[in-house]
Amino acid sequence: MVDPVVASRLQFALTTIVHIVFPVVSMGLAPFLVYFTWKDIRTGTPVYEQLRRFWTRIFAVSFVVGTVTGIVLEFEFGTNFAAFATTAGPLFGGPLAVEGMMAFMLEATFLGVFVFGRERVGDALYMVSAVAVGLGTWLSAIWILIANSWMQTPRGYELVVENGQRVVHLVDPVAAYLNPRFFWMFVHMQNASVEAVSLAMAGVAAYFVFRHHVWDRPVEHVDFWETTLKIALVGLLITAPLQVIHGDMYARHVYETQPQKFAAMEAVWETDSYVPEYLIAFPTGLQDIVDPRAKDIFGFGIPGGASWLASGGDPQATIRGLEEFEGPQPPVAVVFWSFRIMVALGFWFVTLAFWSGYRWFRGELFEDDLLHKALMGSAPLGVLAIELGWVVTEVGRQPWIIQGEMKTAQGVSPGITGAEATATLLGFAVVYLGLLTLYGYVVTRIVRAGPPTGADLVSVTDAETSSPGVGADD
Repeated sequence: MVDPVVASRLQFALTTIVHIVFPVVSMGLAPFLVYFTWKDIRTGTPVYEQLRRFWTRIFAVSFVVGTVTGIVLEFEFGTNFAAFATTAGPLFGGPLAVEGMMAFMLEATFLGVFVFGRERVGDALYMVSAVAVGLGTWLSAIWILIANSWMQTPRGYELVVENGQRVVHLVDPVAAYLNPRFFWMFVHMQNASVEAVSLAMAGVAAYFVFRHHVWDRPVEHVDFWETTLKIALVGLLITAPLQVIHGDMYARHVYETQPQKFAAMEAVWETDSYVPEYLIAFPTGLQDIVDPRAKDIFGFGIPGGASWLASGGDPQATIRGLEEFEGPQPPVAVVFWSFRIMVALGFWFVTLAFWSGYRWFRGELFEDDLLHKALMGSAPLGVLAIELGWVVTEVGRQPWIIQGEMKTAQGVSPGITGAEATATLLGFAVVYLGLLTLYGYVVTRIVRAGPPTGADLVSVTDAETSSPGVGADD
């Protein structure tokens, strides 16, 4: 039987890993949908109406599934981590409640107008609905990340004992909600979401462009996919370099606020200087996989890069090793390898962005079959990079559920048994993986159906004039 602490952690990890796919798609699509709507209203060009309608379908499906899977996560605080919920409830409850009342309600209310109301409302109100839906998705992220970032760098609170239970009391809500980690997490997450969606859009579009131009198999409405590819590449050209630059600064912040996590990210056990940053690393034996140590890893990297990253420019800077920290260590292998893969993917995305930009500049964007294959293969990698980033974030701060204040084992519900935790873990694994499979099937059907055409594209003017004898006041 699995220990209830381990089973509860695995269950929350599983549900989070699956759930995060859907808000990433929603948040990443939001700025594109606002742009498509604005261009549709401003120019009346059919391709922008097609883009808006097509990607709105995927957005709506992602929103629905994300809502269902996200609500379950909040219940898990009470079922599996009741001790944590009791302690952190005064702080956690506020952001989660506001996320539900303000962000979710704003998004859900205007989503109905955005999905079904194009022929029923004017241009101004429809544009407002697009902006409101996009703003709602990003507001949801703000409140969720406020709660999570506080767990990483808690501020503005004091712990008091009430009825024998330690409870967080807010003494400075501004310091708590705008804690040192929030800005870094929000910018990194939102930019990563847009980058992931840009990669997915580019990969899907590249497939149809490849079939049309390289395989010479005519694709219906190829102009739609060519426009999609170009817009997606603009998004990638903006977000990929920004993610690397911001990630560099973010890592420095992690070293300053969570040095133990940073040491795990770099697999530094003994305090050392001139520590290399391995962009590509290979284990030299089985022991290196399960117990990586930076000095023993074979890889290609930057000499002194990790020291430079931690200090902000000094390759000779000293990094505190894991042996200097008392108590349990994070699962170093999970953190180290997840960080390595995430960083490698980040640089691959930059390479892919500039490669695509160069081909576009040369007028060869639609004929480069190798580029098309690279884009198709990279379509899911943006989401993978985000998943790995969250593994580093959450696993790297273990054994703490609230950094420096409460350990994860102390936050698990005291009454839960190993049998109960294992049973719910297995149940959630079946249900969530089933939902993810169903979501993939539905999205695949939408992509295969292609953009709406013909009778599906009815402008407001057409709708008003298509019924002779019916006046505006009828």
